[in-house]
Amino acid sequence: MEKLKTSLRRFYFRIKHDYFSFDNVIFVIAIAACFFWTYSSLAATSKNWELSQKLEAREKERELLQLEVDTLEVENLYYDSVEYKELSARAKGNKILDGERLVYLPENTESAKSRDNSSEKETLETSDPPKPSNFAEWVSFLFGA
Repeated sequence: MEKLKTSLRRFYFRIKHDYFSFDNVIFVIAIAACFFWTYSSLAATSKNWELSQKLEAREKERELLQLEVDTLEVENLYYDSVEYKELSARAKGNKILDGERLVYLPENTESAKSRDNSSEKETLETSDPPKPSNFAEWVSFLFGA
């Protein structure tokens, strides 16, 4: 039993003087402070980055809404203009200006439609000049002919 007490006292003495010395305690406190400071810095940086992302998203949304407001203001100005009122009156109320005449044309007959389609085909076919051969293009490029 006496031997156990002695070994416990030695163990206690060794821990107290070897591990819990003033220098070792200060060193552990300094390391803990460094870890705390590093963690706090990383947490603050992370939070700032998230907040900046939210801020940028809100600014983009605000710019988009401002653009929509500006567009609506321009549309309102157009709807208040004389030009729009005149076009609206012409389209909806069949109104005309002084000196203008309204002419109603009958619908096209089948022969007129087919003649129109054939004239379009002829103009498309005749409008394209014949394409020279590859050899002719090279001669033209090299000799300027």
